[in-house]
Amino acid sequence: IRFDNRDVGLSTKFEDAGELNMMQAFMAAQAGEPVESPYSLEDMADDAVGVLDALNIEKSHLVGASMGGMIVQIIAFRHPNRVLSLTSIMSTTGNPDLPQPSPEITQIFATPAPPGREGYIENSIKIGKLLYGTGFPYDEVKRRKFAEKAYDRCFYPIGFGRQLLAIMANGNRKSKLGSIKVPTLVIHGGDDPLVPLEGGRDTHEAISGSEFIIIDGMGHSMPPETWSQITDAIKTNAAKA
Repeated sequence: IRFDNRDVGLSTKFEDAGELNMMQAFMAAQAGEPVESPYSLEDMADDAVGVLDALNIEKSHLVGASMGGMIVQIIAFRHPNRVLSLTSIMSTTGNPDLPQPSPEITQIFATPAPPGREGYIENSIKIGKLLYGTGFPYDEVKRRKFAEKAYDRCFYPIGFGRQLLAIMANGNRKSKLGSIKVPTLVIHGGDDPLVPLEGGRDTHEAISGSEFIIIDGMGHSMPPETWSQITDAIKTNAAKA
């Protein structure tokens, strides 16, 4: 089951939430100051559980990547009776003592998306390459086609910005991760410039009995060459439930 998170894609938009100042929010987060967000990652986790409710599914195997990894972590300790297994990919614990993205990466995510379809597509190709890692060939043609489809389906960058605020406002989840008892798999790229490898390792260390897989050369991405390894690992972890 896949679905659009709130505020992006074809899901409900929070248009009354007001304007964003992403650079101010990033500076506050880096200084250890509180960041305000119109909704929380807990709200987004509850949304996912709401999808299960609507489909009459009592328990499920959870897989999430990046922010999705944070969301499935929260579901696992907030709604433990709804979870069979957990896979957290290229995500982290929110621990402020961990290495953070470089200033170059931070600047990119704090800068508004370029106006217009072609500007968005070119920027997506640029960011995709920057995050991809060095161990696998980056296919700009496929990335362009992906960006074209994404733009045509829904271009709503302010929603993405509000999701970033929810991430920055969430804080440190590490102590809560210790309560997770379901079979857990943590996967991380060894060359991730956005969520450094230490974030995956911290997640693994926080969840007793979890398995940790490092994919050398993978950045904040999932190249096609990694798909079979990742899906096989997810199936093996789910079978433990």
